[in-house]
Amino acid sequence: MTEISVKKGQEYELTIESLAYGGKGVARVDDFVIFVKNAIPGQKVRALLYRKRKGFGEARPLEILSESKYVVDPPCEHFPVCGGCKVQQLDYAEQLAQKKQQVENIFRRQAGITDFEMDEVIPAKHIFNYRNKMEFTFSNKRWVLQGEPEDAEKDFALGMHIPKRWDKILNIDTCHLMPELGNDILNKAKSLAQEFKLKPYDQRTHNGFLRYLAFRFGHNTGDIMVNIVTSYENTDLLKPMVDGLIDAFPQITTVVNNINTRKADVSFGEYELLLHGKPVLEEKIGNLSFEISANSFFQTNTVMAEKLYETALAGADLNGEEVVYDLYSGTGSISLFLAQKAKEVHGFEVIVSAVEDATRNAVNNQIGNVKFHVANLDNFFKFSKGKKYPKPDIIVVDPPRAGMHKFMTDYLPKFEAKKIIYISCNPTTQARDTEVLLQKGYQLKRLTLVDMFPHTPHIETVGVFQKN
Repeated sequence: MTEISVKKGQEYELTIESLAYGGKGVARVDDFVIFVKNAIPGQKVRALLYRKRKGFGEARPLEILSESKYVVDPPCEHFPVCGGCKVQQLDYAEQLAQKKQQVENIFRRQAGITDFEMDEVIPAKHIFNYRNKMEFTFSNKRWVLQGEPEDAEKDFALGMHIPKRWDKILNIDTCHLMPELGNDILNKAKSLAQEFKLKPYDQRTHNGFLRYLAFRFGHNTGDIMVNIVTSYENTDLLKPMVDGLIDAFPQITTVVNNINTRKADVSFGEYELLLHGKPVLEEKIGNLSFEISANSFFQTNTVMAEKLYETALAGADLNGEEVVYDLYSGTGSISLFLAQKAKEVHGFEVIVSAVEDATRNAVNNQIGNVKFHVANLDNFFKFSKGKKYPKPDIIVVDPPRAGMHKFMTDYLPKFEAKKIIYISCNPTTQARDTEVLLQKGYQLKRLTLVDMFPHTPHIETVGVFQKN
């Protein structure tokens, strides 16, 4: 069957061969590739082709004709609708195998390494209850499930956005990705908000009070932070809900209120009020302690973050004489890990508050051989030639999902560092940047996959590049 004969709106029997990066199943009609939502390798499905593009199509399954040998029963009742987990019905060992295959295919195709193979895959220690941060949305537009009566209440929800719907929220009772205590707090917050008639925010009219409920959990400290995001400041209105949460869960160490008066659908505010306890959550990774504020970036899987940093540290292979640059250093967690083994570390980060957090974390851990600098790495080194920074022996980069800015990718080899450790949450942009580094005289010596996010399509990798 040719591409021309594959038609939108037609039904096809498809055998799912693998998972694409992003979590969709991959099937073929002859050589025409079709991505199938909510399908896993080994399934044979009857599917409707709802979109056709040049070279590929997209389909949704109508019926499973034969089941995959890799299928498992997903524990979450919300899984078929939520979208937060893409492959909870896929055996975990096969999830890892598919992620490994995805990364290998991406590097062969985009970095041009025809015989590329992943060196190591580090599985998650816990495949459930691993997230240390969760965000839930309040709404007066609850997603109504199939089979519910027509008169079911629809004007209150606390949960997750329905995939590709900005205006509808799926009410969540239990999320298996966060600690179990989080679910108890979530449901108590829901009942208290309804008991005290606190109005959820309406994204269409921009009326209402409650916008988001966010949690942070100190995996190694037991700290719990609750962040209630509201559309305006009214602590008197919020107090009964806060008191109710603290009474029910004395384990809560911090309650903050972020005020977001803007229309933007974001869970951080223009300012923050401390309503209970201390202003930060404390966490430990290895022998280091970190203070984390409500809006600070911190790896969302504490146990596997330590594995990630250990992998980066092993790749750097420090002997105590090196000068290390940590680009995109955030709140300094990687910098502080490296500083324990290096001569000195310089962290560069564009967000001022993150640099302040990183500096405070260095002081709290009594680490004096690290300095943090406010720097927009899109162009920072282009205009900082007059500033005296020591020449780096090793560079660690941990860019956002979009990868490094082209200037930074091109400039990186000019440092002539003997090693570059590239940590990435997006193998596509990492492979793109790898192609440039290979052209500039570096070799990719090792690539390790650290599975931080079971049941999701997200992938974290650590690449070790060495100067030829």
